[in-house]
Amino acid sequence: MAGRFAPRPTRTTVRGGHVVVPGGVPRQASAAGRTRTWTPAWPLDLGLVLGPLRRGPGDPTFRATPDGAVWRASRTPAGPGTLRVALRGGVVQGEAWGPGAEWLLHQLPELLGSADDPDAFEPRHRLVALARHRRPGLRLTRTGLVMESLIPSVLEQKVTADEAYRAWRLLVRKFGEPAPGPAPERMSVMPAPRTWALIPSWEWHRAGVDNKRAATILRAVRVAARLEEATAFDPVRAQARLEVVSGIGPWTSAEVVQRSHGAADSVTVGDLHLPGIVGYALAGDRDADDSVMLELLEPYAGQRHRAARLILLSGRKPPRRVPRMPRGDIGQL
Repeated sequence: MAGRFAPRPTRTTVRGGHVVVPGGVPRQASAAGRTRTWTPAWPLDLGLVLGPLRRGPGDPTFRATPDGAVWRASRTPAGPGTLRVALRGGVVQGEAWGPGAEWLLHQLPELLGSADDPDAFEPRHRLVALARHRRPGLRLTRTGLVMESLIPSVLEQKVTADEAYRAWRLLVRKFGEPAPGPAPERMSVMPAPRTWALIPSWEWHRAGVDNKRAATILRAVRVAARLEEATAFDPVRAQARLEVVSGIGPWTSAEVVQRSHGAADSVTVGDLHLPGIVGYALAGDRDADDSVMLELLEPYAGQRHRAARLILLSGRKPPRRVPRMPRGDIGQL
């Protein structure tokens, strides 16, 4: 479920998914790239829409800069590309570089939620209605890319967010390639599928990735082209395609299609914290499990992911009763 970035960087998964995008600082001159302007017909909050795509404060593929822009480095079907997105007076200004520039600009409206339909959502609880009222710029992103969400989602299986973010950061910086164009320093495009497949076992170990998660990624990159085909499927069928790969279950597939497809109903099951947060927010039940969560979200059938995201953005969470899950680092062994 789609961390939060206010007032300082914290974890950013689909949980909450809000990046603070500063503004007011003039942009420095840069090499010319392809450009596109687009005017959405609704209030747009770049931080809310694009926040779920950032995998921690040090994500090499994502950067929010002081000039109010959001930068993304992606591996598109046309090749690597860098996209800079800024919002000025209600107008989106997109600029892209690299072989994937044209693809990124074509995808820009869907990336910012043009394929989403928030009007189909009807709040059934006061807390959800209030969260929606306070976040009018929230729309669900659709990247149109599977592997860039699948690999970091696999890295997040059964570990703390900090461990997963560290692994993603180390592997992308070491085996990826520099982001095309005048991207901010140390931005990288994630490795190509073949490069992932050739990473030595000791490099996975140094990044803190156990054999089970590494093996799942290796199985996935061998059929990367087939998995990318799932972008043309509906979210249910796309999840089924992803789950054919051993090691990818409902938790991981939901985390992917929430980003790749903008799937409004693909609620994350099997999560350690989400059922308790939803249960506490809607029914005062901090010990809720997946079955209770799904029952509470049933009135939002077709929009369950959006409902869960608004609950997370509401900030209503049960008080912590136990210490945080300890961070491990197998790379030190």
